[in-house]
Amino acid sequence: MIEGIVVRKCDALQEFNQCVALQREIWGETDLEIEPSAMFVVAAHTGGQVMGAFDGTRLVGYTLAVAGWRKSRPYLHSHHTGIHADYRDQGIGRKLKLFQREDALARGIRLVEWTFDPLETRNAHFNLNRLGAISRRYLPDLYGRTTSPIHRGLATDRLVAEWHLDTPHAITAIQGIAPDLRDARVAVELPSASEPWKQSDLARVEDVQSQMRTQFTEWFSRGHAAVGFSTTNSGSAYLLAPWPDS
Repeated sequence: MIEGIVVRKCDALQEFNQCVALQREIWGETDLEIEPSAMFVVAAHTGGQVMGAFDGTRLVGYTLAVAGWRKSRPYLHSHHTGIHADYRDQGIGRKLKLFQREDALARGIRLVEWTFDPLETRNAHFNLNRLGAISRRYLPDLYGRTTSPIHRGLATDRLVAEWHLDTPHAITAIQGIAPDLRDARVAVELPSASEPWKQSDLARVEDVQSQMRTQFTEWFSRGHAAVGFSTTNSGSAYLLAPWPDS
């Protein structure tokens, strides 16, 4: 962890503009796909969250969440969390998420959701293992084909992360305790070669994406959820277990 990083709420237009500038730098999308500062203003004033990680006065990471309502209960949809390239792998993303959790619980909100690319193993490990989120919804090509070089022209298939903030599953993960995965007997595998294929063979990546889409959709329809992520002899795998509807 870089010393001196402060995570706090953003509430001034100048800070929202910094979030937009950092967003543009991280995702590299055209202006039509960039969330404008007005979106950050709206989120901050309607029960959402705009939180920044600051190195002195410099914004080096942020989280944008909007308020939602499902099954007669409030929740937060965390639309963006981005970290400047020079500050990644320093625990700043985790610090932002834990601050987000603290703020949500203080307001009586027990659920935070966000989407992530199932092809991104680092995000899968962070979301499922480090935070204790689960996934039981798969959304094919959710955002359409974007201009971001991060997406490489692939369909934007997404898993929905559900972070049930005060459950034992989440609390043990946050504390660094390995969860009980004895019921996780289904694996959706991701070959290790899929990462270099993103640079050299997108057709093979699309095949992997299609296979994962089929498997997740099938198992989620059977009442399973992705509850963990692990390495395997051939790459990595999502671990799925039966999960009660809630």
